[in-house]
Amino acid sequence: MSLNWLPVRYRVEFKMLLFVFKSLNGLAPSYLNVWLYLTYDHVLLCSAEGEQEEAWLMEAGLATLFDESASDGEDSIVLLSTLTRTQAAAVERRVETLKQTLRKRNKPYSVPDVREIFKPSPASQSKVRDAHKTTHQCWNGAGPDTPGGGADAETDINLEVSFSEQALIYKEGLKVTQPQNEADDRLPDFRVSQDKTGQTRVGDLSAEDMKKVRRLVLIEMSALFDTCGIEVKAHKALKVKVRESGLFGVSLSTLLEQDQRRILGTKVPLILQHLISHIEEQGLDTEGVLRIPGAATRVKAVCHELEHKFYEGMFPWESLKQHDAASLLKLFIRELPYPLLTVEYFNAFISVLKLPTKKQQLQALNLLLLLLPEPNRDTLKALMEFFQRVTDHKDRNKMTLNNVAVVMAPNIFMCKGFRSKISEQQEFAMATGTANIVRLLVRYQNLLWTIPKFVLNQVRKHNMENQRKMNRDRAVKKLLKKMAYDRERASDKQEKNTEAEGGFIRVQAPQFSMVSMAIQLTEDLKASDVLTRFLSQERSLSVKREDLCLYEMGGNIKERCLDEETYIKAVLELNPSAEWVIKSVQH
Repeated sequence: MSLNWLPVRYRVEFKMLLFVFKSLNGLAPSYLNVWLYLTYDHVLLCSAEGEQEEAWLMEAGLATLFDESASDGEDSIVLLSTLTRTQAAAVERRVETLKQTLRKRNKPYSVPDVREIFKPSPASQSKVRDAHKTTHQCWNGAGPDTPGGGADAETDINLEVSFSEQALIYKEGLKVTQPQNEADDRLPDFRVSQDKTGQTRVGDLSAEDMKKVRRLVLIEMSALFDTCGIEVKAHKALKVKVRESGLFGVSLSTLLEQDQRRILGTKVPLILQHLISHIEEQGLDTEGVLRIPGAATRVKAVCHELEHKFYEGMFPWESLKQHDAASLLKLFIRELPYPLLTVEYFNAFISVLKLPTKKQQLQALNLLLLLLPEPNRDTLKALMEFFQRVTDHKDRNKMTLNNVAVVMAPNIFMCKGFRSKISEQQEFAMATGTANIVRLLVRYQNLLWTIPKFVLNQVRKHNMENQRKMNRDRAVKKLLKKMAYDRERASDKQEKNTEAEGGFIRVQAPQFSMVSMAIQLTEDLKASDVLTRFLSQERSLSVKREDLCLYEMGGNIKERCLDEETYIKAVLELNPSAEWVIKSVQH
């Protein structure tokens, strides 16, 4: 259609609007897509100046940086010693902001000078240079042991170098930008390079180590956004009426308390599990399985019936129509009083799309998922796995990844507590962005629910520093007892080392009749080989293979479930004091 009849001014405006429309929908060239994205007003009031920094430092385990009376002083020092350059800069920025805020309020404060907190040593400066060099290599497709780059560098996810350090190199112009919005079949096939020490997934670590992971991930996530020049404001807590019992409109924590009284160890609400199972039992080939709504009056009646009969086991599931079940599933998510992605990190999830590359967006999502409370993370994971199974049948049900994301994003992001806070225009403005986030969560879920190796290495360093400090304190307080203890430990360690040096490892299995066994250590020995050897000798075992795991325990890690592709010798080199234990896994 010709625009020659329009005045020049309106022709220019039309062209500009057309470019914006194409950019927001992934139809424009990549150099335009990367710079244009939807924005919207904050849906909630942000924390007062200074409060956010205090809350952040407390959550990161660094309360002693503004409150000398905090009880985690020594632990804070150890944590600070493990930080990378960009992570330290993120802490420094918040300490400085808090310091200036307190000065404006004319309040007495004891925030230390940031130059004293992060006084660099020659050794640390050398490490920074080495990290910078390694990150430069990784962005160009070459690792420390790889002589050259590769064509797949854009789709390789590097988990060994801090994401914020990688972002810093990117910011310095070493890589070209990638388009922001792409069709389902054009999303890159990102992959994680194989690591002999194994992949660590959410749930593989002890609660104590996960606490350290969460603190480090919070700092790393903030450092990533800081490095990219994106400011993310946290929100104050929502004040909404919350039901104390029932199924719909009840908080996740309350639901799980109810469910765990019936089935011990429940991690995902039973009502959600039943709805997903029912939809799948009816068949995922049904066209528009999540898109076509059930009859509103019937769904309302079924909802009421579920509230009264679900826990008694009297609900007639056989009479529930599939589209009604899908509507109930969406209603359940939508009626949560607090968002599944949490109020605290809602803005951070939204801000992910402002990051310049798909790789950085995935890295940010990976960190944000690790920050979610366990009930939220487990429930979200169950949903994403279900959505993936729905899209696996897209040829028949017509529910592509994009269709599922567009349908489900408003339910996930617009919980009951949020809907009263925003207008329809704001909700519409958020629709495209939130759908893109759901697309990424579904498409790359195998990558996102993992703990990056660089974070795990920081946890190992943290544990080693704690052990050294404990040993020093014990030496001062209980010298004689420690000497006897050390002799005993030295004897045990010598025995272990002698066994390892002799080409064997000792695997413990205290839960089973075979208490321990010696296995020859070879270059190719994997965790799967150890389990196979154990099962071949423990024939009367009633536990399934998938319910068993070989754990790395002690040394610089509390407890870590090894994936079956882990090479034992590689882990032993990383953690020479580790012990090996086979035990059942609680799913």
